[in-house]
Amino acid sequence: MNIFEALRESHQKQRELGEALLKTSGDSPERRDVFERYKNELFAHAVAEDRYFYIPLMMNDAGLNITRHALAEHHEMDELLEALTELEMSNSGWLNKAKKLVDTVLHHLDEEEHGFFQQAGKILSDKEKTSLAKQYIKEYDKYKKSDKDALV
Repeated sequence: MNIFEALRESHQKQRELGEALLKTSGDSPERRDVFERYKNELFAHAVAEDRYFYIPLMMNDAGLNITRHALAEHHEMDELLEALTELEMSNSGWLNKAKKLVDTVLHHLDEEEHGFFQQAGKILSDKEKTSLAKQYIKEYDKYKKSDKDALV
């Protein structure tokens, strides 16, 4: 497995959880569960991706600008997650803010997969792509709670 395949696995989970979150309503156990799972997926992915994809790319001049842009988007998502965490789920504005988060995540994933990955593919060697995938998966697993844990 290479780094792009590893990242796409989490991207698919993010898409599914984001879609599921927008189908929830009110301060329900379902909304709480899906939101916690989504937050955890985004967190585990971002930590591992920053360390084992973006940082290595930043070491190359050709990867600097695209990496800065991606990290800025991660920061924007963190701020939206924090705002959602602080807002009561029963608040009428909660779902609108959740939609903004999901839209931001989807934009970021599409941008990565249809632009950034192609540029990164030219920068990283095949050996680096495989090595980074192993490191990414190990780090991702370290921060990823099981679905069972996310229900608590």
